[in-house]
Amino acid sequence: KKKKKKKSYKRMPNTIIIGSGSYIPNRVIGRDYFMNSEFYTEDGVKIEKPVEETIAKFVEITEIENRRFIEDDLSNSQIGYEAAKIALEDAKVDGEELDYIIYASNFGEVTENGYADFMPTMAARVKNKLGIKNRKCVTYDMVFGCPGWVEAMILSDNLIKAKVAKTILVIGAETLSRVTDPYDRNRMIFADGAGAVVVKATDEENVGIIAHNTICDNGPELNYLENQPSINKEADQKRLYVRMLGRKIYEYALKNVPDAIKDTITDAGLSIEDIDKILIHQANAKMDYAMIERLHRLYDVKEYDHAISPMTIQDLGNTSVATIPTMYDIIIKGKMEGQSFKEKGNIVMTSVGAGMNINAIVYRFP
Repeated sequence: KKKKKKKSYKRMPNTIIIGSGSYIPNRVIGRDYFMNSEFYTEDGVKIEKPVEETIAKFVEITEIENRRFIEDDLSNSQIGYEAAKIALEDAKVDGEELDYIIYASNFGEVTENGYADFMPTMAARVKNKLGIKNRKCVTYDMVFGCPGWVEAMILSDNLIKAKVAKTILVIGAETLSRVTDPYDRNRMIFADGAGAVVVKATDEENVGIIAHNTICDNGPELNYLENQPSINKEADQKRLYVRMLGRKIYEYALKNVPDAIKDTITDAGLSIEDIDKILIHQANAKMDYAMIERLHRLYDVKEYDHAISPMTIQDLGNTSVATIPTMYDIIIKGKMEGQSFKEKGNIVMTSVGAGMNINAIVYRFP
């Protein structure tokens, strides 16, 4: 009898980061920038207490002392391009080799009067700026709230595992300074910036994105973060600004994000002691500390090294989709004091934002 040939199953490729880049605007915006502001409550009532007091309380809660704004002559696609160019150089990849460019943002190319412009797509604009002629390089935009860049990484992993793509440029960039209500205290949270990575397929086992999860709660959570007219009813009500229900978001994040991270760590076959760093989206330092503490409590861990969760919010503010790729870039290049990635180490990248959406990745360095 002829022996039956054993079926050989070829493993799915893994997704590794081979280069990174970021663009941090030069314009540093401190407390003084907001000193002449007139703030209103969410109910549209003017806040009568001194502005200095409002700003001081804001800094105490969020720890955001400074943030960065782009210059007036720059745009979202321009800073996304700058980050992408550095990432491609770092990866030693020719743009013509890219199968996809995925660009995460929530407002696109914001016009001077604050309108979100997505036509043509942000990814198409960057492909044009990079001078890529390859017609088979597909350009996608990812609009997914603050978790957009992490979701773009998850999409990239799916494309690579499906063998549809081998090399992908993943960008996260935002110019939030152009979409904030001048009468809303929360405008002090938001900032501008861009981060990018190049990911590539590899046949090496147990490396790169080894687990990921995404959760979309689109019931009553839908209006926790949305675009609304100014909270000052006397101001122009036609223009829309980013509006958030801070308390609702805080409660939602605390209740749901730690569990989502734990589930992803479990899916990777790991536990909290196997995780070297957690790169978490940063909108409020107090909220981040609480989420990381609650995550550890899920493992019955009371004492832990707070350096596990690097923080950039104090100086860079909330740059939405740009936060995590920027943090990754400055840490891997040794530009963040006291922070580095371990060789062959495991890190988590996780975010929460408009939708409400939550996602997490466990990434293992090759």
